[in-house]
Amino acid sequence: MPRLAPSRRRRRFVAWAIIVVVALAGLSMAVVGWGTGRMQRPYKGFSGDEVFVDVAPGTGVAGIARQLAEAGVVPDALTFRIAVRVKRAERRLKAGEYRFSTAASPFAVVDRLTRGEVFLRPITFPEGLTIAEMARLFEARGFGDAAAFEEAARQADLVEDLDPAAPDLEGYLFPETYALPRRADAKALVRQMVGRFRTVFGEEQIDRAKAQGRSVREVVTLASVVEKETAVAEERPIVAGVYANRLRIGMGLQADPTVIYALARAGRWDGNLTRENLRFDSPYNTYRYAGLPPGPIAAPGRAALEAALEPADVPYLYFVSQNDGSHVFAETLAEHNRNVREWQVQFHRNRR
Repeated sequence: MPRLAPSRRRRRFVAWAIIVVVALAGLSMAVVGWGTGRMQRPYKGFSGDEVFVDVAPGTGVAGIARQLAEAGVVPDALTFRIAVRVKRAERRLKAGEYRFSTAASPFAVVDRLTRGEVFLRPITFPEGLTIAEMARLFEARGFGDAAAFEEAARQADLVEDLDPAAPDLEGYLFPETYALPRRADAKALVRQMVGRFRTVFGEEQIDRAKAQGRSVREVVTLASVVEKETAVAEERPIVAGVYANRLRIGMGLQADPTVIYALARAGRWDGNLTRENLRFDSPYNTYRYAGLPPGPIAAPGRAALEAALEPADVPYLYFVSQNDGSHVFAETLAEHNRNVREWQVQFHRNRR
């Protein structure tokens, strides 16, 4: 059999080599296309309406991929790992709990984890709540135990520089809406709330208090009483002015919320304030003891803090509720007694 000339053998080899290279390139492109399509194709492998994946701090890409695959978020662990590699996101995946409710591509899942879009739920602490009331709300919303919140709120060292006398964080947990994971850490939340208080009541406010010869504790305590006395925005500076006038002349504040707080601390508050309650012996009872109570009785908001720093210059020493959330103010006891008869005695008689 005649042998091919060396030049013809080389040409045939080159031709076959080109065919093989083209075939491999085509196969490679097909694999890449298949893989890219798999990583871009939305996937939902869980049967319910939603699924949660909790990525613990320090979990590697392989561990995260396994969690996502077992939860049905991605088709398999390898696809997710390849998607991470393609996105060059190996060091950018963030820990936290993630909620998935719709189909998502592996690429989209990688993007969510690199952005740290963890699942959060809001909880709103209204102005005027005590630590105990905040703790009950924390538990009622399903974030954790009330006892854990109350324990966390005993971290008085968080405000030691602001209030060295504080036995706990009453008054310093700023009332606001916070976004929390499903299983919130009470200590972390408390630190966040104190941090928010420091933002609202910052160096400017501290300097203003010092210029008036008042401590942060005194301002926050007065603000907490104002907060509990009225929810009407325009009344807060006036109520603060009434109390400032009383403090100046040594007159008792005679604030019902301080009595309620004293009774609640003693486990004796039943929701009904009586004349006997007003005689309850507690340093928080401002009917028995003149001056401010020993410390805050609730969490004041921004407006109450501002009112306590800048009380209105008013001549009033008295006020009584008009039964709609607002109050009527008086300069003299005689005027006040008339207001009491009109807005309390006669009002309730007319309702019988």
